[in-house]
Amino acid sequence: MPPTPPSTPAGSPSDWLTDAAEYAGDFFQRSVLFADIMRRRGNQYLDHLRQGQPPVLTFSYDILLDGREMDPPTNFYLARIRDRRTPSESRPPGSMEKRRPLVAASSRKAPTRPIIIIDPRAGHGPGIGGAKRDSEIGMALDQGYPVYVILFSMRPAAGQTLDHVQLAMARFVEAVRDRHPQVGNPAIIGNCQAGWAAALLGAVRPDITGPIVMNGAPLSYWAGVKGRHPMRYRGGLTGGVWLASLWGDLGSGMFDGAHLVAGFEDLNPANTLWDKHYHLWANVDTEADRYLDFERWWNGYYLLSAEEIHFIVDQLFVGNRAQRGQLVMNGQRVDLKALKGPIVVFASHGDNITPPQQALNWIPAEWGSVDEIRRRQQTIVYMVHGTIGHLGIFVSAGVSRKEHREIIASIDLMDYLSPGLYEMVITDKDDDGVRRVRFEPREMADILAMDDGDDDQAAFGPAEALSRYNDRVYRRLVRPWVKASVNEATAEILRQLHPLRTSRYGFSDLNPWLAPVTRLADEVKKQRRPVLPDNPFLAMEKIFSDMVSKSLDLYRDYRDRALESWFYAMFDNPWMRALSTDEPSDDDAGTSGCRVDEIAEIDSGGFAEAVVRIMVALAHAGSGTRRRSLAAYDGLASRDVRLADLHGRALSEMIKKQSGFIRSAPESALAALPRLLPSRADRQAALAIASALMANETDAEARVIRMRDAIAAVMAA
Repeated sequence: MPPTPPSTPAGSPSDWLTDAAEYAGDFFQRSVLFADIMRRRGNQYLDHLRQGQPPVLTFSYDILLDGREMDPPTNFYLARIRDRRTPSESRPPGSMEKRRPLVAASSRKAPTRPIIIIDPRAGHGPGIGGAKRDSEIGMALDQGYPVYVILFSMRPAAGQTLDHVQLAMARFVEAVRDRHPQVGNPAIIGNCQAGWAAALLGAVRPDITGPIVMNGAPLSYWAGVKGRHPMRYRGGLTGGVWLASLWGDLGSGMFDGAHLVAGFEDLNPANTLWDKHYHLWANVDTEADRYLDFERWWNGYYLLSAEEIHFIVDQLFVGNRAQRGQLVMNGQRVDLKALKGPIVVFASHGDNITPPQQALNWIPAEWGSVDEIRRRQQTIVYMVHGTIGHLGIFVSAGVSRKEHREIIASIDLMDYLSPGLYEMVITDKDDDGVRRVRFEPREMADILAMDDGDDDQAAFGPAEALSRYNDRVYRRLVRPWVKASVNEATAEILRQLHPLRTSRYGFSDLNPWLAPVTRLADEVKKQRRPVLPDNPFLAMEKIFSDMVSKSLDLYRDYRDRALESWFYAMFDNPWMRALSTDEPSDDDAGTSGCRVDEIAEIDSGGFAEAVVRIMVALAHAGSGTRRRSLAAYDGLASRDVRLADLHGRALSEMIKKQSGFIRSAPESALAALPRLLPSRADRQAALAIASALMANETDAEARVIRMRDAIAAVMAA
């Protein structure tokens, strides 16, 4: 019997040849499928253009008001989301004559106020807040809220300014408020640019706005940490606002949003040039739909008027005038301390466009101390995510299912928070399957601890001064020649030649060289044979990809450090500081009308005041205020006929007043309870009602039990 030949050892040349052949086949197939997806992306871009670039909402909606029909006209319009049923064909604002009436109201319990969601207008189009079923809109609909959205079309109205936009938004908010007259002012959720726009609107028109939620919204444009946040230097290094003026003139009065998108992409060259494309190529069998869904929004480049972009860059980004109290809109100075409803700020340490410092530092800059926040009867809540990037703050389905769901669930209850500064903390789900949410008291030092100080901001004053000088020179000496050389045709040619656009339509069916790709991709799909995960060449591919990505990251880090060094070398010196003179802000403006609780009123009131004071004392005794404790206030009106009026605004005002007593003079506030309740029966009833409503959330904490016992002892005396 002949001997059995030895088996081929692992790692032999024949195995390597087999692995190489399998990998080469997979490499070719993935490349063909990747090219086909790029072709589909280009076709999708062209189709979106032909449709007029409508919002990317997955929810059906009805248009209620069109800003083009207002005076002054704008390209904004107000729509109401219908429901969560099949998203039938929604219409862009060009078909107002086809408007249909709204569907009947939901049969679920009506919430206290409607919610208005505004998406950013920073180069892209609207709809990203509702581009997925699990989104801000989806979370609000799940909880029974009537949802409205403020959308915008691709091209601004002639002569449109941010003053005009603010007037239009105020009319939209008024219209929503008038549709729900019994439930208070609407809550507004603003993403990125729309967040600061909502804050400016609320500061000028606090009479029409309710709670304002700002997601990834910058209001402290000069803030940041050295070595980590380089975007804030770019305005100074390019000479300031004159470049925005130039691009607006080259666009025949319109600024191309593709420039803003290119700036965002340039922040992370590894992701722009390699990572996102490699991820698609490496997972080409499963990632096509997700990639194309996002690219539909990312590739929708919208225009701003030259006046709008000049105001944004000059007044906000380079000038930082909103935080400095020097911003004027529609003839009125914008005082952020005039905001009335609860303010919610959601930021992330992973955000390289709006880092937490830019989202939060305006709070200590405006109010100075938590005592000032309380004196003005304001409630500010912030939440900082650990890792999510800028877009993920309002795009990620995971963030929507957790953070946005809980923010929306807390919107009405935040009216019951005692005035002050809080951090919203969301824990894992408890035994009931519901997440625990609490509001931890914070000090200004907690916000400032995220920064490395404000000494690095001294250089931004000279940068602003140089920006204004350069802009004046450009407008007087260069602008007339530019305008004389530009018309609508040349402006459109320049827009279509932008690299972001050419890379889309150049890789579409308009390119005849791509004609074979479709047929070849169809054949590849029929014969697709992915390489095995343990193929050594696949491992080498991933090592190579990681090397490319890290090399681009290294380039980014060196580039950003160089930009930072140049910025401070140029502007942080005595000669440049001498060029800038800071304009003094009117610190007295906006202080009128603030309300201070007088200690002399601590004995005023009766049964209702006593019950609320006890509940506030119990809520403050714990480690933070839990959301379910706030929800307990909703049960007050039904507990006793003397409490029947305690709901809505009246209840919120009473909570603020009684919490002022508890915080400023806790012992006197509790000692006064027997004087508010002369009858022993009323004392027992008040303590029983407050304790019963707070029992579910506070029994477990010893400090709350001690407070309850102390109140009982005072009432029994």
